[in-house]
Amino acid sequence: VRGTQLERPSGARPGVSVRRSFRAHAGDQPRRPPGPIPEPGTMKQESAAPNTPPRSPSPELSAQHPRDDDDAQALWIFGYGSLVWRPDFAYSDSRVGFVRGYSRRFWQGDTFHRGSDKMPGRVVTLLEDHEGCTWGVAYQVQGEQVSEALKYLNVREAVLGGYDTKEVTFYPQDTPDQPLKALAYVATPQNPGYLGPAPEEAIATQILACRGFSGHNLEYLLRLADFMQLCGPQAQDEHLAAIVDAVGTLLPCFCPTEQALALV
Repeated sequence: VRGTQLERPSGARPGVSVRRSFRAHAGDQPRRPPGPIPEPGTMKQESAAPNTPPRSPSPELSAQHPRDDDDAQALWIFGYGSLVWRPDFAYSDSRVGFVRGYSRRFWQGDTFHRGSDKMPGRVVTLLEDHEGCTWGVAYQVQGEQVSEALKYLNVREAVLGGYDTKEVTFYPQDTPDQPLKALAYVATPQNPGYLGPAPEEAIATQILACRGFSGHNLEYLLRLADFMQLCGPQAQDEHLAAIVDAVGTLLPCFCPTEQALALV
């Protein structure tokens, strides 16, 4: 079943500037399983939340999931990349919010979803950063949804993506004083697909040149930028914004305007 894209709330100030000539549009709607989607119209200004560092990742994921205190069979999963618009697993609830102590970086290589073995794409991971704050969506899975979601994500994120699991503290946008423990998929320098830092212009060039089974790498970048705009002015990601600006400068050099629009 195909879901609808989030609509921008009226009067919302963008957190990331994106050139109109290559904004992602509704041509390739992502699929969404049953369950609520974040409602941008109800987003509120972030209020102060304690800078609580996340606990160390548990050695045995299958034995120690971060559970909801109100439901021993519930699990929260934090998405900060493609999961914000295409979770593709059944869930019971979802909340927009952020995790502290991490910054989002396009430092992970992707040879399946957004690239190939010869031309790896660039996708995001989390970098430990004491002053960092990363916005995303937390999904709650319950009962049988837990094992189904973890089985699916193990293939999508771990086997095909090279990501490991880590427990993080998630602060919902509407109730940051009520943090949740959530499971996040993080690519570390130890995995073979890790590309590491590079100038934003070089990352933009790589993104413009790559495509995988899930689509063009540029679509990945722009959908993530769209999500950040919906979060409001309090949601900032300078790394993402710099890559988007670099893409806007480089895109005319790669192809004519008509081809550029068809690309996304």
